[in-house]
Amino acid sequence: MTLAADRAALLAFPSQGLDESGSGPMVWNGVQQASGRSPAMVGRHAEREAIGRLLDAVRDGLSGALVLTGEPGIGKTRLLDHAAARAADLRVVRLTAVEQETGLGFGALHRLLRPFLNRAARLPEPQGAALNAALGLAQGPPADRYLVGLATLTLLSEVAADQPLLLLVDDAQWLDRESAEALAFAARRLHADSLGLIIAVRDALGGAGLFEALDAHAVTGLPESEARVLLSFGTRRVDPAVADRIVAGTGGNPLALLELTDALAAEQLSGIAPLPDPLPVGRLLKDHFQRLVRALPPETEALLLLLAAAPTGDTGMMWRAAGRLGLSARAVEPALLAGIVGRGMPMAFRHPLIRSTVYAGAEPAERRRTHAALAAACDAVRDTDRRAWHRAEATCGGVDDEVADDLEAASERARSRGGHSQQALFLSRAADFTGDPDKRAERLLGAAQAHLVSGDASAARTALDHADIRGPVMRTRELRIRATAQMFGIVVADVPALLMDAVAGLGPQDPLLTWELLCEALHAALVAHGCTQGTSLTQVAAAVAAARQRPDTVAYAAARQRPDTVAYGRDLLMEGLARRVAEGYGHGAPVLRTALDRLRNAGEIGDANSPFAVMLSMACDDLWDVRAERDITGRLAAADRDAGALYALGMTLLVEARCDLWDGRFAEAEVRYAEFEDIAADTGFRGGGDINRLHLFALTGREAELRAAVRRTTEMRGMGHGLLQLLAQHALTLFELGRGRYRQALEHARAVFEDDPLACGSLVLPLLVEAAVRTGDRAGADEAMARLEERAPLAGTPWALGTLALGRALTADGDEAEKFYEESVELLGQAPVALERARARLLFGEWLRRGKRRSDARTQLRAAYESFDAFGALPYAERARIELLATGETARRRTEETRFDLTPRERQVASMAVSGLTNAEIATRLFVTTSTVEFHMNKVFRKLGVTSRKQIPPAIGAPEPARPGSHSRCGQGHSRFPSCSFGGLA
Repeated sequence: MTLAADRAALLAFPSQGLDESGSGPMVWNGVQQASGRSPAMVGRHAEREAIGRLLDAVRDGLSGALVLTGEPGIGKTRLLDHAAARAADLRVVRLTAVEQETGLGFGALHRLLRPFLNRAARLPEPQGAALNAALGLAQGPPADRYLVGLATLTLLSEVAADQPLLLLVDDAQWLDRESAEALAFAARRLHADSLGLIIAVRDALGGAGLFEALDAHAVTGLPESEARVLLSFGTRRVDPAVADRIVAGTGGNPLALLELTDALAAEQLSGIAPLPDPLPVGRLLKDHFQRLVRALPPETEALLLLLAAAPTGDTGMMWRAAGRLGLSARAVEPALLAGIVGRGMPMAFRHPLIRSTVYAGAEPAERRRTHAALAAACDAVRDTDRRAWHRAEATCGGVDDEVADDLEAASERARSRGGHSQQALFLSRAADFTGDPDKRAERLLGAAQAHLVSGDASAARTALDHADIRGPVMRTRELRIRATAQMFGIVVADVPALLMDAVAGLGPQDPLLTWELLCEALHAALVAHGCTQGTSLTQVAAAVAAARQRPDTVAYAAARQRPDTVAYGRDLLMEGLARRVAEGYGHGAPVLRTALDRLRNAGEIGDANSPFAVMLSMACDDLWDVRAERDITGRLAAADRDAGALYALGMTLLVEARCDLWDGRFAEAEVRYAEFEDIAADTGFRGGGDINRLHLFALTGREAELRAAVRRTTEMRGMGHGLLQLLAQHALTLFELGRGRYRQALEHARAVFEDDPLACGSLVLPLLVEAAVRTGDRAGADEAMARLEERAPLAGTPWALGTLALGRALTADGDEAEKFYEESVELLGQAPVALERARARLLFGEWLRRGKRRSDARTQLRAAYESFDAFGALPYAERARIELLATGETARRRTEETRFDLTPRERQVASMAVSGLTNAEIATRLFVTTSTVEFHMNKVFRKLGVTSRKQIPPAIGAPEPARPGSHSRCGQGHSRFPSCSFGGLA
């Protein structure tokens, strides 16, 4: 019989519950039923209830995701079968990941989306381009991983709009990283899309921990009574006492129960012969499967090894390889009779453990022979990357430059698709076959960089540890990657020293790279502040300032020729920050002022870059220039959204939230913090949590949450986050002043004053003056005023000059004090710092009341109270209310208003709708689906009691539309971590 005839004969076997993705037959508790039917499920009541709730939500137009975790054979696949059976009225799509494809970037995603790719043309252009690039369907720049995730979400929601959709993903621990990221991204953004996702994975960290944020249920062994019921379904009689021993020994694992009863002799099951002691449950499954396979004819074993090594679903390649090995399709029949593979097409193992057991148990020579056949069977054009991989697996170690070159070429193709984990895998494998030490090190450096871009800092360090680094350029790259890996794990302390070592080793070879390294070192040193190890902030700042003065610095020379560019503005900003630290405020402020002016006037903001957002915030706060901060970060956020650059957007959102706080827009700040938390979960950034809300907690009087966040900043000081601890001291100063606890406020403010960090060293000055004056510390007040008198005129902004006037008012007497108070209120009204203006009015009113001018005091105190009340600044509102009572006027206590009933996401959607964005535009900016936006808009209308978008602004306390930004759809770009992308805890 010919090979074609053999394949035709196999097609005649009846299919048993073949899933829609073609990934294999249905199984029950890991065991396929010969009849194709499964008995009623035993137990699993909690899991079935969770599945039922999810399916009911999908039927009601909502969405959700559920993760089932547990050891092999515990029954996760059976629960997926149950879900599929319960979802007969839904469209069900099933995917089973396989170990051999873990390194194939976007491979699992391609299999999952393959039935729907005819709809990809309907995607917004950037999303469609990203998805096509990721799946290798079209040429283009490397796919941004978050745009791919958004495209996945959009595509699946389009499918679900026609018929509610249920996705079932089995063995998710074998998903390639890129596919896992895309699925996790989509799962976290499911809301109102008639779409459900159930993921079965061996442990909670499956998919590199990407599914941790999802609702998870741990599937454990069956209770004793239910395990006995399961045993009763078998065809072999088991003595009750033996059953007790088997149940106890297997921990109630369903697959282990059934496989053990199958492996034991009849005499053992009946209790006549003793059971093994202990029961070989640990390796039982693999040993049992291995014995089954070894009992098969050699030709069948060879065919099973080929099935284990071949790509899932590509039967054509497998049978071409079988022909090269001289294997007949008839060889599968013994495996069918033994229950090792199912009688479905395409041919598949009845349990994933069998696949891995077959592959791992084969002799190395047989594995190499199998891979050689698969490499020969690969299409030279369509399967180039698979061919390179199989050739490598077929090679018996040692140096093979041809194989290494093929793998490197495959890594470039993976990079061009945005498959960075696959790129790293190919490069690491290429290094194994590379004889030249420098070339091998170069490939390992490339692998480390690719791992870093994919978000796997641990793998990046491992690749570096295996590289034999030679020469200053390679050493520089190594140190830079190590520094970035440290920052990715939010460990800052030794990063400046690493980068300064890289600068020293590089010497004059590459001035532009030297400048980049110095800027990165400066950022890390500013975040670490006094916690740097191996160098100091002052030393790093001095090196940066000196580099800008050298004529051989390429960045500086190029910038002088193009003084209108964004690059020039950014370089100036870094120079100004360096001079501010190394040479003092008088030297740094003028450079920073020029830099901010350049950036505000630049037509384009340039590449989104998270360190720049953080550095910009430090510069603006040091100059009290909130207008520049709002303007530049607004354009940065728009660019980040258009690029799908989530990591950079997260940093920018934190900066924007601070601007909102100074302007009394607490609800808007909360919206940005909430979105940042979503992004931190998507990107795996460890710097999320309440430490970013320190000032919000302080201003709203949430003392318990504030204290808890402050304690966390103290814990993080050991990781090098000195600046974060100083920001906590600044937040505590604001809180204590609101409570009228001036001595405590003075203690916190002085800690910030002495270290003088850029992020809050200037902002703390009026707070220190107030606390010092209230506690009678005249020397402390004079010290703070001296610094304020120096800095405010150099900054020259209304906020700076208004702050200076306020300090003068606090330290003056009589008519002079009143003049300064009035000047402060007037100047602060010229900047978007409504909170600071309200504080000035509170202080002015308190001064007037102490001067027995009750009527004038009421005017200022009432204005301050109403402002604080509207902001939600409870400590300050209560302080103003008490002062008003002392003047003889009664003020109502704060009550919650309707607009604060909106969730952060609802408020964000409402604000965007007011600005004129359509639902589709809002969806692309927020990385959600249009149906989710519609769901939120309906809730906004219902909660606010409005019927049109025009009625929303007054209802949410937004008298004017949200500030303008780019309304274009998400564009292409890279949300990758920059070469040394430093996180936004500052």
